[in-house]
Amino acid sequence: MSAEHYFSADPKGVERRRYVNVSAAGRQFRLVASSGVFSADRLDPGTAVLLRKAPLPTTPGTYLDLGCGYGPIATALAAAGGGLVHAVDVNARALDLVRENAAAHSLADHVIASTPEEVPDSTTFDQIWSNPPIRVGKAVVHELMDTWLPRLAEGGVAWLVVAKFLGADSLQEWLIERGWDVERHASQKGYRVFAVRRPEEEDAA
Repeated sequence: MSAEHYFSADPKGVERRRYVNVSAAGRQFRLVASSGVFSADRLDPGTAVLLRKAPLPTTPGTYLDLGCGYGPIATALAAAGGGLVHAVDVNARALDLVRENAAAHSLADHVIASTPEEVPDSTTFDQIWSNPPIRVGKAVVHELMDTWLPRLAEGGVAWLVVAKFLGADSLQEWLIERGWDVERHASQKGYRVFAVRRPEEEDAA
């Protein structure tokens, strides 16, 4: 798997578009994907497990889709909760696709597609959803977690999906060492779904 999927701001090569069908939030979405964007041929299995097993929001809030790709999670979050979704990626082609897919499903007012640097520092999130790029190395994933998890709003939760064979359990241990409360919410098809919260909020409950 090429690291270009995660790190190229401007993917090279001819853009080859295709459609990916996604079932989430009680709806069917036909999303446009493209070469140069993560998992453009189909819905990534980890993302599919995350959307199946983690509870989508049912009320408006501010949400983050971290590493959004062409936007299956962002689209589902916007449709389910009706809040505001920040769809974040370094890949300009991916961000264009997110905008196109949101508009095609009448969700453009609920999705902001942007690079990490474009998200205001003051923005916090009621929920963070991510299928993090584990294959590019622990250092990168740890930096992502250290950067974005502290931006959870009070009472917020982060939903993460990681393949067991790619180190899901070691990531859980690392997050706990960093002071987070991590619950293994579900397991399916070799993937773990984690719910990550601030431990003091759990204690107060």
